[in-house]
Amino acid sequence: MKDWLSVQDYLFGIDQVGDWEGQEEAVAENLNELIHCAWQALPDEADAETIDRIIEGIWEHLRGDTALLDAEHEELIDWVLHYVANQLENNLDEEI
Repeated sequence: MKDWLSVQDYLFGIDQVGDWEGQEEAVAENLNELIHCAWQALPDEADAETIDRIIEGIWEHLRGDTALLDAEHEELIDWVLHYVANQLENNLDEEI
């Protein structure tokens, strides 16, 4: 079902991330890169509801968190991949 959706629908613009004291562009770029990584990690058969919940959860977890600017790139990528895997695992547990 993932092929029915577009990652572009989930990306953030500079005006959507809020006030980051002049760092809005960097925050949007970092967040969008994490969303792209999450998108690649999502299985093709993931349903739209699961994809929405996972992608929206990334922003919910990182909103206002200076890690978007301060953390090492690899740490952010590792976090988002772990987050996606954990959410997919929890989703499977709920279906059983």
